[in-house]
Amino acid sequence: MTSSLQHIENWIFDLDNTLYPPDADLFTHIDKRMAYYISVKLNLPLEKSQKLQQDYYLKYGASLVGLYRYHNIDPYEYLAYVHNIEMDSLSPDLTLRRSIENLPGRKWIFTNGDRPYAEQVLERRGLSGVFEGVFDIHSSQYRPKPDPSCYQRMLEEFEADGEKSLFVDDMACNLLPAKDQGMTTVWVNHGLKGQDGHITEGHEKIDYEIYDVGSWLKEITA
Repeated sequence: MTSSLQHIENWIFDLDNTLYPPDADLFTHIDKRMAYYISVKLNLPLEKSQKLQQDYYLKYGASLVGLYRYHNIDPYEYLAYVHNIEMDSLSPDLTLRRSIENLPGRKWIFTNGDRPYAEQVLERRGLSGVFEGVFDIHSSQYRPKPDPSCYQRMLEEFEADGEKSLFVDDMACNLLPAKDQGMTTVWVNHGLKGQDGHITEGHEKIDYEIYDVGSWLKEITA
């Protein structure tokens, strides 16, 4: 392990567009199902449901939060529906698996999705059984990333010291509260629209900027 990371005991990974490449394009399918679900449940034209979905996402970090708070949407029903997509674009990455397995210490997933969806993605990526657990949107009590409270709740659930933890996410804005908890932060910069702007307000809180998780893990453990 590279000397600057020898203190890390807890390796925490975001899921979407972090443990699989963004060109898998799962969110195109998820977004369509979100908009349709909202349209039916709230009796809205599709264009209005898409706008509401986007507004809640920008405000809360997950569309579900606004739907749950203001429209009494069942979180479990909603997530089961929107995550019922084909995942043929995902394939196993055995090199990534070996790199994560070789990390010294504990590993888990920190996602704004839910556990069943995370488990499906991990299975498709050949990563089943690698992680100790999943901290999902239900675990956050519907206060997901980047709400600062869920980072503390996540650390408490896994009985982890923030100063000895590292968090990897493809959204720079999700790393800023992690740094405030003492975590080492790693930004997977895919250069996607809407991500570059997030780092301008807190670039000093990003410890590592990388472009591929597997390559970086291989480098630091060489």
